[in-house]
Amino acid sequence: MDLQQKIRTLPLSAGVYLYKNAEGEVIYVGKAKNLRSRVSSYFHEGRLVDAKTGTLVREAVDVDYIVVANNKEALALENHLIKQKQPRFNILLRDDKTYPYVKLTLAERYPRVYVTRRLRKDGSSYYGPYFPANLAYRIVDLIHRHFLVPSCNVDLNRSHPRPCLQFYIGRCLGPCVAGLTTPELYQEAIRDVKMFLDGRPTDLSRSLRSRMEKAAESQEYERAAKYRDLISTVEQLQEKQRIAAVEGDDADVFGYHYENDMLAVNLFHMRGGRVLDRREFFWEELPEHVGTAALGSPGERSSPSFDPAAFFPSFLTQLYIGQPYVPPNIYVPVDFEDREVLEDLLSEQLAAGGGRATRVHVVVPQRGDKRSLIDLAGNNAKQSYDQRFRVMKPNQRQIQEALQDVLGLPELPKRIECFDISHIQGAETVASMVVWEDGKMKKSDYRKFIIKTVEGVDDFASMREVVTRRYKRLQDEKKTFPSLILIDGGLGQLHAAAEALGALEIINQPLASIAKREEIIYVCGQENEPVVLDHHSPVLHLVQLIRDEAHRFAVTFHRKRRQMRDRSTELLEIPGVGSGTSRRLLEHFGSLQAVKQADAAALSAVVTRSQADAILEHFREKA
Repeated sequence: MDLQQKIRTLPLSAGVYLYKNAEGEVIYVGKAKNLRSRVSSYFHEGRLVDAKTGTLVREAVDVDYIVVANNKEALALENHLIKQKQPRFNILLRDDKTYPYVKLTLAERYPRVYVTRRLRKDGSSYYGPYFPANLAYRIVDLIHRHFLVPSCNVDLNRSHPRPCLQFYIGRCLGPCVAGLTTPELYQEAIRDVKMFLDGRPTDLSRSLRSRMEKAAESQEYERAAKYRDLISTVEQLQEKQRIAAVEGDDADVFGYHYENDMLAVNLFHMRGGRVLDRREFFWEELPEHVGTAALGSPGERSSPSFDPAAFFPSFLTQLYIGQPYVPPNIYVPVDFEDREVLEDLLSEQLAAGGGRATRVHVVVPQRGDKRSLIDLAGNNAKQSYDQRFRVMKPNQRQIQEALQDVLGLPELPKRIECFDISHIQGAETVASMVVWEDGKMKKSDYRKFIIKTVEGVDDFASMREVVTRRYKRLQDEKKTFPSLILIDGGLGQLHAAAEALGALEIINQPLASIAKREEIIYVCGQENEPVVLDHHSPVLHLVQLIRDEAHRFAVTFHRKRRQMRDRSTELLEIPGVGSGTSRRLLEHFGSLQAVKQADAAALSAVVTRSQADAILEHFREKA
């Protein structure tokens, strides 16, 4: 049965259709209230004239379909299939960043809290997303300080001889060592953390107050004081949240700019009536099937190749369906088909997730303050477009803030120290450390290391040695540690550096590595969620610049060492001249040729008279 015959047999009900090419690949996924009518419309004469629709139809040799009960189910299924199949004729969500969640590992014997950017079905509870991104880290830090639940990577299924520094500074209950806490006390702390993250401050305060009173009655005054301090912290946070709630509703605001077949979209996250963060999306080459009745952003000429009314429903569906939180208000610049269906679907999702709001509203403001917000987002999208596609360099502060956000650093990165190992088949293994500080490379702080304790080829052991030597010295000299330690290499080098820092009991030191080929950034403690940045990203360019400089410095040092070794080989053939004497001669004269041309007086200034005579005799015989 050919494609046209198959289309004539399609049902008249709602569903999802999947166009396939000759290789059986799904090239486009769409939804329809009436499958037969919708799919056959692609072959109408007027649409075949359009180049992009025509391209889709020319490649399609088969169509599959799935019947559903209504348009709402079709919308949800379309979104799922687009994310699963990644068809090239669909608009695919391309994000410049992901927002962090707080993960509570309830499936573990001793649950812990982490910041994560990836949701998994692993029995853990996830809270978020949080923006700005450092908010998640501040929340986890608060949990460490007040609830004493850790984020470590220690194996808690067995007992260890002694706890880490976190226990000694009062930020962990110490479940890793027998006798420091009990399962009952630890589970009590986890229940408190869960109530805190669930947004149940009143219940948490009531529970803490009851325990405080019981501890006081039992004359356990130290424990009662801890409960009192926790109550104070929870109530202060509750008051801040109450003030924010009075200021305004939560909303997401969208604006866009389209030009030269490239698209930039800006999303403003408003929480409590204030803009807390901005998110950027880019498409360098829009898929070859996005609609034809186009409108540009405000003040822009219309384009026959982009239709925002066709773009936004697919974009919003991919962005929000399946997310744990959707704001009650979503402001978009254009109206589109199935807007009310999307509202219903997202409202059901919000209600199922226990959200405070009962309804999600997708609104197209026409005037007033809300329209001004749309225009503001559109203007920012134009700036994003210029910065991305016109290669306008962002200022240094913006890059630092973006790096802090991407890697989840606790503070704005002011100093980065980067390490690289260099050798040829294990010979003359050396390491380099370069420094980036306040927006530029600081060559006066560069350091060279000759690997002393490692034999043969072992980059991991070499990395452990050099990181240990560097930061043991900083510890002894009580100097400030860098904002970030960057390792040139993959997970093996990253873990070697982490082991070195752990052995020195250096904790909470930001540490990351960048793999050479893939250009993937691994953050210590979040290795399962590597950071993959767009090749246009100025953050990636900065990390690459620092990494490449470390590599250049290491290779240059290694080459110099190898040349010194090669040049000293002939000198070592001379009786009475050892490696130390050979090195002094080369350092003093600068080259082997200069040593050959030196007279007895010049040589005697560096070596003994007998060594000078032996050198002169050696080169006379060679002449």
